[in-house]
Amino acid sequence: MIDFDKIVAIDIHTHAEEPCCGHRDDGYDEFQAGMAKYFKNPAGAQGMLPSVQETAAYYRERNIAAVIFPVDAERETGFRRYSNEEVAQICAENDDILIPFASVDPWKGKAGIREIRRLVRDFGVQGFKFHPTMQGFWPNEHQFFPIYDAIQEEGKIALFHTGQTGVGSGMRGGMGMKLKYSNPMALDDVAAEFPDLKIILAHPSFPWQEEALAVCQHKPNVYIDLSGWSPKYFPEILVKYANSLLKKKMLFGSDWPAITPDRWLADFEQAGFRDEVKQLILKDNARRLLGV
Repeated sequence: MIDFDKIVAIDIHTHAEEPCCGHRDDGYDEFQAGMAKYFKNPAGAQGMLPSVQETAAYYRERNIAAVIFPVDAERETGFRRYSNEEVAQICAENDDILIPFASVDPWKGKAGIREIRRLVRDFGVQGFKFHPTMQGFWPNEHQFFPIYDAIQEEGKIALFHTGQTGVGSGMRGGMGMKLKYSNPMALDDVAAEFPDLKIILAHPSFPWQEEALAVCQHKPNVYIDLSGWSPKYFPEILVKYANSLLKKKMLFGSDWPAITPDRWLADFEQAGFRDEVKQLILKDNARRLLGV
């Protein structure tokens, strides 16, 4: 089990980008090449992204705990998803450093609800990742509310991508991805309807940063993770709120492997965060949110 007193940080946002077994799905190489260009990460283009086991070794070496998940967007992208169960099993084998989240395409309805409950009860999954742009849905449509209700009843976390995305960036038609679905204001509805559901707004929410800050400030059950951007590019208002009103609601996240924690943490030191706030962001806020 993770010794949360001894680790130096909790990375709340890392990806299981490579399959646990078998080969990449058709079309996935082109998608990853686009992501690699966007994030200036040549490993993605070369098919050399880390496995979950390699991710565990990387984080163990740095004494950083990592929340890790695949992304299930089968309906919208046509890409075969990676197994939530296999990711969770590898996390169990590396439970000194990895924290299992999962991803269930919300379009799966009742089948998705059954999967959510099974993953929590049988595999120890602690939360679920949603990507409204990649999954092609408005998070505040009522047809998806039973999904959130199941997560709320299980006492787990819902993590939503917000803002612009590297997925499809620069590709023809943006790979069909529609940015509108990831406006964080849609999640204000979700937070209001499900006040006991712990919600994370992932990433600085460009171009809707102020909307994200407003939702996070207004709704006690909403947090923001700072993944997907180098801190040197954070908008001034985000740093200002992190240093004051929202200092207990900001979370460290890298977006590994697109951005490494080494790069993120180095830039974080120079980004204008107050010393007394850094520990909250790096570990204490996530520890409280995770209930550990």
